[in-house]
Amino acid sequence: MSSKKVEGVKLEILHAGVGNINESDILLAGASGAVVFGFNVGMEPSAKEAAKRAAVDVRIYKVIYELEEELELALSGMLKPKLVEEKLGVVEVRQVFSIPKQGKIAGCFVLDGLVRRGAKAKVRRADEIVGEGEITSLKRFKNDVKEVSVGYECGLGISGFDDFQQGDLIELYQIVEETAKTK
Repeated sequence: MSSKKVEGVKLEILHAGVGNINESDILLAGASGAVVFGFNVGMEPSAKEAAKRAAVDVRIYKVIYELEEELELALSGMLKPKLVEEKLGVVEVRQVFSIPKQGKIAGCFVLDGLVRRGAKAKVRRADEIVGEGEITSLKRFKNDVKEVSVGYECGLGISGFDDFQQGDLIELYQIVEETAKTK
């Protein structure tokens, strides 16, 4: 158990012993804000009462793998989720339209995945990122839509960017939370 590692979380074993869980185990856990884990043991009646009074979490297991699995889940849950980019799709700018009061709109073809209103976008020109923003407007013909799939054309606008050029590739992604895994 002490070899389990999660980046940013330290597992500390305060006390290890044999025999049933007793009142002193509960008092130590209560003073430290710890959880008591037991494997193939019982719990003395005085320890049960002390655990209720001190609101100490006591977990007893008959199968060691269940203990390990729950410990891994508990450790992973202690971390702040990591934010990662999840790719949604790629579109190619085929034509640029100037719309009065709106600026420039990119007429695009969805090469891979999908494009979704509200998605994050990176505009790439000759392997260099020339702009970033969020999809604020998305249309198929003259209809507002929420998303467009691979193989279809669409018109889109990106917040804070309108310097589109024919041939630009727009990478679409969303930010998702990923929980840490134990090693």
